[in-house]
Amino acid sequence: MSRVEPTVAVLTALPVEYKAVKALLTNIEEVPHEDGTYADVGRIPGLPWRIALVRTGRGVLNASTGTMRVNDWFRPQAAFYVGIAGRLDKNLEVGTVVVASKVYAIHGGKLQDGRFDVRPESWPVSYRLEQAAGKALEDTAEFKPIAVGDVVLDDDRADLVSFLQHHYGDAVAIEMEGTGFAHAAHVSDRLNAMIIRGISDKADGTKGDTDKKGSQTLAAERAAEAFVAVLHKLRPVDAPTTAPGSHDGGSDGARYGGDHISYRGTFHAPVTGKVVNQYPRDGDQRLR
Repeated sequence: MSRVEPTVAVLTALPVEYKAVKALLTNIEEVPHEDGTYADVGRIPGLPWRIALVRTGRGVLNASTGTMRVNDWFRPQAAFYVGIAGRLDKNLEVGTVVVASKVYAIHGGKLQDGRFDVRPESWPVSYRLEQAAGKALEDTAEFKPIAVGDVVLDDDRADLVSFLQHHYGDAVAIEMEGTGFAHAAHVSDRLNAMIIRGISDKADGTKGDTDKKGSQTLAAERAAEAFVAVLHKLRPVDAPTTAPGSHDGGSDGARYGGDHISYRGTFHAPVTGKVVNQYPRDGDQRLR
């Protein structure tokens, strides 16, 4: 029997984002997947987490497939997408950290009779991670919605800007991967997910100049530092003990065996069933 090590997955799209996170890890081991994907698995000093860092590449589709692969590969208790974004809220400065309270898929809708009617889809942040981030970053980050689409926006007079202001007026930043990541986490059982972005440009035609001045590196480093701060407040759920032939215990501390479920030490909600103490020596209660 072995105890599963608590793991957190970190996904990025760009090399500059990947380097920013990797620079904060120690004891890094390069781990290949059979499909050719590589992960850098390391530690953050003083924390109990194993960190699995993977670069998915740009765009919603890459983020979605990468998240599913990482979830199957490492079975993390939580997953973070960490990187950079362009601003929509003109009050935000380059380097500001935005934690996505939810992400909008901005291209969904119906075009009819010369009119585009939006059909919004959105995914909220995990409650557990939101609570940890709220404690860790309450004075250093914005907790606001983010817009996501397969577009690099660098024109504050573009029709897209007016569209976003009209239909997604509370979104403060725009990026290209968040909805793929969030949806993949949503369909992956019990995977807590959070998106952390650093503002790297003002999306106003000056992106090229700010990029040359190192704004992407600054924004990526701020987002990576925010991720580490959240981990300092995030407590691992007790990893299940598993044995050959038993079912995966998931991330909630439940122990599975045969047709019984033992929740010793983990009861936090009502459960319908009959509890019988069949093992008085160790106090293990079984639910029928």
